[in-house]
Amino acid sequence: MTPFTQLAIVGLGLMGGSFALAARRAGLAAFIIGYDPQRDVMVRAVTDGVIEQAASDPHDAVRDADVVVLAAPVRAILHLLDEIAPTLRPGTLVLDLGSTKRDIVARMNHLPPHVRAVGGHPMCGKEVAGLHHAEATLFEQAPFALCATKRTDAPARAIAETIARALGARPLWLDAAQHDEAVALVSHLPYLLSVALVAAALETSNEAPAHLASSGFRDTSRLAASNSRMMLDILLTNRDAVLDAIEASIDALRSLSTLLAIEDEAALQARLETLAALRRAWADSKHRS
Repeated sequence: MTPFTQLAIVGLGLMGGSFALAARRAGLAAFIIGYDPQRDVMVRAVTDGVIEQAASDPHDAVRDADVVVLAAPVRAILHLLDEIAPTLRPGTLVLDLGSTKRDIVARMNHLPPHVRAVGGHPMCGKEVAGLHHAEATLFEQAPFALCATKRTDAPARAIAETIARALGARPLWLDAAQHDEAVALVSHLPYLLSVALVAAALETSNEAPAHLASSGFRDTSRLAASNSRMMLDILLTNRDAVLDAIEASIDALRSLSTLLAIEDEAALQARLETLAALRRAWADSKHRS
């Protein structure tokens, strides 16, 4: 028996499409309806069996749903929450997949009292976007951040955890502010550092770096190829935390730069070894979990 009769997914890009595929594989819902502002995406989603039915608009998508998943950029999710609020049935759970949480949780707090809502953010993805890159395994072993709202009761918590685990992810409850500060450091800052690396190495009249760049540059610059419109939305909705993360990275680089400038080999080696040990310990803990 499937847990839900009808699942609605609004936004059928990489995340929404992958959610639909993973939900179908897990048997989460008897029927999946989807909506995307691009009609050709909806046609492909139905043709490829990602969803059973395409909705005519967001209201059509959510009106009969037990669970509504908003898989759009953060500022689009904020608009959608206002738009669909009058259409949601009593007891419906609204779960989003947005990359920042404070603004979304604040907006969810104003949903009608008969609606359940949980802020969500699966820590997975690719540097490419679009339904054609969606895959059912995207969420496997990924942390799935869940943020409580004023519309999160015990059943909402249970449903959100059930969904995350069914997708193969690991649910992790966090305060919205705590989430945004953390992702600024481990997700948004890495993107900006990757962008800065590309600027330093490739925006130069010297062609040698481009010719010499290999696996190290490829791996550390991968995030710079991410969808810039999506990343702009993320950066602007988490501005303060991202600015703090940038300052922390500048301080770390300045410390290393100082040790190198004064040629304090012993101190520089000690610092590098300390940070290498931290990275290895983190990797080992992820492997064990």
